This record gives sequence, structure tokens and C-alpha cells, in this order.
Amino acid sequence: MRKTIFKTIAKINKIILPSFTRKQLDMSQAKKWQMAIIGYRYFITKNSL
Repeated sequence: MRKTIFKTIAKINKIILPSFTRKQLDMSQAKKWQMAIIGYRYFITKNSL
């Protein structure tokens, strides 16, 4: 049950949130809001796998 919820959220995030790897964002120069999005996406992806 929990895993299916995280998989659904991960699919929604893939559509809505920007991908910083495609934009080749340098992690040392990322702003706080960009780091928050990266951390959120990592948490959701880790729990969906």
C-alpha cells in the first residue's frame, strides 16, 4: 500500500517538478529551493523503489 502511494507521487513529480540533471545544475551553486526539490525527489524515489 505504502509503496504504491510513493510510486504514484513519483510519477506526478516526474511530470510537474523540474529535472536539474537535464539542466546540468552544479550542486555547489544550487539555491536552497533547488536543494529542497532535489531532497524531496530523492526521498520519494527512495521510498518508491
